[in-house]
Amino acid sequence: MKTVIMAGGKGTRISSVARDIPKPMIRIDGVPVLEREIQCLREQGYTDLIITVSHLGDNIIDYFGDGSGVSPVTGEKFGVKIEYFVEKEPLGNAGALFRLRDKLTTDFLLLNADIAFDVDFNRFVNFHQEKKAVVTLFTHPNSHPYDSGLIVADNEHVVQKWLAKEDSRPQYYQNRVNAGLHVLSPKILYQKIDTPKIDLDRQLLKPLAGTGKMFAYDSPEYVKDMGTPERYQLVCEDVRSGKVKMKNLRSRQKAIFLDRDGTINRYVGFLRNIEEFELLPGVTEAIKRINESGYLAIVATNQPVIARGEVSLDCLRQIHNKMETLIGLEGAYVDAIYFCPHHPHKGYSGEVPELKIQCNCRKPNPGMLLKAAEDFNIDLSESWMIGDGESDMACGQAAGCYTALLGEKMEQFGQTVTANTLLEAVDQILRGG
Repeated sequence: MKTVIMAGGKGTRISSVARDIPKPMIRIDGVPVLEREIQCLREQGYTDLIITVSHLGDNIIDYFGDGSGVSPVTGEKFGVKIEYFVEKEPLGNAGALFRLRDKLTTDFLLLNADIAFDVDFNRFVNFHQEKKAVVTLFTHPNSHPYDSGLIVADNEHVVQKWLAKEDSRPQYYQNRVNAGLHVLSPKILYQKIDTPKIDLDRQLLKPLAGTGKMFAYDSPEYVKDMGTPERYQLVCEDVRSGKVKMKNLRSRQKAIFLDRDGTINRYVGFLRNIEEFELLPGVTEAIKRINESGYLAIVATNQPVIARGEVSLDCLRQIHNKMETLIGLEGAYVDAIYFCPHHPHKGYSGEVPELKIQCNCRKPNPGMLLKAAEDFNIDLSESWMIGDGESDMACGQAAGCYTALLGEKMEQFGQTVTANTLLEAVDQILRGG
């Protein structure tokens, strides 16, 4: 599979870090960010590259050559085959793709050259092929969704809406952001666009929202735009700490699973109304510390109100969107949300018969945690379940996790630690339990 890397940006926002080299050649812990991208691709067998260059592009061409040489920094062979497309006049960030159309005859990866990442590309490509997609976007939550474009997808991961930063958005939204990594079918290039410059997002991708041809591949792996000096410094710290490589889903992950009601939001019994959803004090700071630690933050919640017919799936989605919006405003995010919609007892007015079943996902059963472990390659023996009840502890223990019980009663359900609040529990876990 060919990989096209767009390396023509000027990097004006990060010019204080490096003015005389193109943004993809800015070094992270001594190694250009573009070289780190190529290393990640090569390790997974993606060695057929086309790099588009313009601004100060000679720096890139002189450094990498045709990919057969040796890195002047690491002393290792680049181990790839590189062709270049030089933009002599501005074509927009997608114009070069149309000039390269004869070379892009099968599905291909399209990446930005100025982002730091370490992801499992085979998993990403397999998803694209399974969905028979025209476009697959690599999407993830980030720490600043309020000033990012948002992707809205349905339960089958089909993209329904593409909300650019300038578009109006609902009051509450899922923290799902396009990360700048794509798998594209060449079909997308066989259309007539008359503008001299072609914008990838606005002219090629956004129009596919709602057509059933574009999918969102959600992943918690490390992908960060280093477009500002502040974000650049954070990326450097994450590389040095090993966090970037650790987040690749080829590596075993650690997670902190979080109950919802009574753990994240104030307990009100069965929460049926979005207006009743209220974050508990310190929750956002606790989740932010999980994010910074390298653990995945994953919500696992029983929602029998679905089976009982008291809350619709759409209403539940809106409640979770409110949760993601509120914590996102303070720089925190959850990597995934799992919920059990089942309830074994019958006799409720308006109940949904097909959901009134015994299941393996309703806590105290471990099904939600087991599914998350399968989805994200999680080592459950190195993970934690935090909740405020006996069923949370039993669920975590059945999955093989450590457990943390919240509450002031000091009840004993075999938990590993006991804490009054989520923030206190997270601090104990991150200090080593």
